Amino acid sequence: MLFTRTRAGDDPIACLWAYDVAAGSERLLLDPRELALDDGDLPAAERRRRERARQPGGGVTEYSCDVDQSIVAVALGGKLVVLDPATGITRTLPSVSGVVDPRPDPTARFIGYVGGGALHLVDVDGTGARTLAAPEAPHVSYGLAEHVAAESMHRRRGWWWAPDGQRLVAARVDESRVQVWHVADLANPTAAPVAMRYPAAGTANADVSLVVLGLDGSRVEVDWDRKEFEYLTAVSWDRSGLTIAVQNRSQTCVRVLRVDPDTGASRVEHEQTDSAWVSLVPGVPARTADGALVWTTDIEDTRHLLVGGDPVTPPGLQVKEILGVDGDTVLFAGSTESTERHVWTWSAGAGLSQLTTSGVHDGHRAGGTTVLVSRNLDEPDPRITVRASDDSPAWLTSRAQTPPLTPRVDLFEAGPLRLRTAVLLPTGHRRGDGPLPVLMDPYGGPAAQRVLAAQSVYLTSQWFADQGFAVVIVDGRGTPGRGPRWERLVHGKRGGAPLEDQVDGLREAARRYPELDLTRVGIRGWSYGGYLAALAVLRRPDVFHAAIAGAAVVDQRLYDTHWQERFLGHPDDNPETYDRDSLLRYAPELRRPLLLIHGLLDDNVHPAHMLQLSAKLLAAGRPHNVLPLPSGTHMVGEDIAARLLGAQVDFLRTALSADATAVARPDRTGAP
Repeated sequence: MLFTRTRAGDDPIACLWAYDVAAGSERLLLDPRELALDDGDLPAAERRRRERARQPGGGVTEYSCDVDQSIVAVALGGKLVVLDPATGITRTLPSVSGVVDPRPDPTARFIGYVGGGALHLVDVDGTGARTLAAPEAPHVSYGLAEHVAAESMHRRRGWWWAPDGQRLVAARVDESRVQVWHVADLANPTAAPVAMRYPAAGTANADVSLVVLGLDGSRVEVDWDRKEFEYLTAVSWDRSGLTIAVQNRSQTCVRVLRVDPDTGASRVEHEQTDSAWVSLVPGVPARTADGALVWTTDIEDTRHLLVGGDPVTPPGLQVKEILGVDGDTVLFAGSTESTERHVWTWSAGAGLSQLTTSGVHDGHRAGGTTVLVSRNLDEPDPRITVRASDDSPAWLTSRAQTPPLTPRVDLFEAGPLRLRTAVLLPTGHRRGDGPLPVLMDPYGGPAAQRVLAAQSVYLTSQWFADQGFAVVIVDGRGTPGRGPRWERLVHGKRGGAPLEDQVDGLREAARRYPELDLTRVGIRGWSYGGYLAALAVLRRPDVFHAAIAGAAVVDQRLYDTHWQERFLGHPDDNPETYDRDSLLRYAPELRRPLLLIHGLLDDNVHPAHMLQLSAKLLAAGRPHNVLPLPSGTHMVGEDIAARLLGAQVDFLRTALSADATAVARPDRTGAP
């Protein structure tokens, strides 16, 4: 079994390791530092891949191998590195500059990779280098995922090998119609702005097609109705054949297509529709050993596992992700309770089996071996279990640092909607110790859950609690895990319902904990959570007295097509919806302290969001605070994370003082 792990908890560089399942022993295969390859000098395409995958660390962040694990390919510092796991011998192969996504073919004869927007091939001994597909025009690339695929569709790959290693299929991405945006390093006046193609809501997407490329130089275009189904959501090529999934622009229909790689012809094997949107589940399409299609389907209020066209999971068990298919066994994540995530198997012979209990679990399965990564409320570190067939389980050693604090979280259901809610109080706090200012700490949107039965997800929240706050986290309508009906309650109304749920969850928490001081309530969040935080002080200043909005989507028209149009529709068809959910509309109503934080190199939520809101607030005479992060992207780097937390606490302490939370009286200009 191959895996990545750093040498220690304070080491940001991931190394490649091997675990001998039979012997129960592990060994280090590759430490990138020993190759003296500069991980800081990454190709632009690799930086984008890591940003989309939210990979803040360095070293071996991704690797691939052939079926028998006789060779491993890694991109390090833009170079092509191959490794023999049996001997530990590492070689750097000749390649074009800027290597991204190298992959050995299943038979271990060739290595394919992307460089300079072209798809290249080299023999495993370093000879026979050639280019299989090169861009025919500017803004065309082969083998890379376009922005919305990597950010919003769970598809971060752009090319796939055939099982026999004689052909591959690659995405051809033409971004010439996509509008050009820029991000700039404003702290370096000599640096030119970086141009990027960003498909904002209502604008043109990239033109994505598929080509089957033979090692003999053949080229076959894959044919499907790309005008109607412009989103390529997934590709799978196994011994049962080539399968792709495509989605229409309105996202109300997904088709699974069988493709003939010899001719490029496709036919519909399965179709799924929904009047709101069809959710894309990671890990599908896939197939069992006998070729049965593995997919999911929404029936009433349950997302079921679908195998060979038949639902095989019961009502109430929400399937969240397909983790792997090994022979006729499907490994998937799902739960009947949204705060937990369990790993299950299903096979035609053995039926359904739950492998985990209590907590949040992930997993992988291949060759009869199952790996489980488990977190719960009682332990700070994940437990990694390796189980081969019927053998006794073994455990991989975690080298994570022991946190300096232990989250103590109370999970409960709030109100008629049974909102999953978490409350954290200062360490050592006792009933009767006196009132506590409140900090709401949500995400609150469709992309992520915050209320989970795992201790590690509450470390930052407990840190804030230990600064003297009662921290309340609420997963409202639209958050994942509670079934398709719950997810679609935000269709066409992404702001109002989630904000109401934060208010309801807060009030229920205060009934449960009378020491919560509802005259001093702050709220913080990042991305959608940042939007929700700003919306809270703009729309409900009677409840929320201060807000920290990080990387907030301010103008809904300035976020990408696939994400925004899923919930709000096309802006040409629903302009009033986009206007209603825009923070710019409510800027003149600000009466409470507001801190805006944004990375100036953010290519996901562009810093224009923060700048436009700040300008609107200034024009309305509304004082506010702005904290720009000159080198920040949508991720917060470890170098500034601690300082950023300290700055937020200082702001909250000042903003939630008795004077600051008093009802503001506007002067004659309308400013407080």
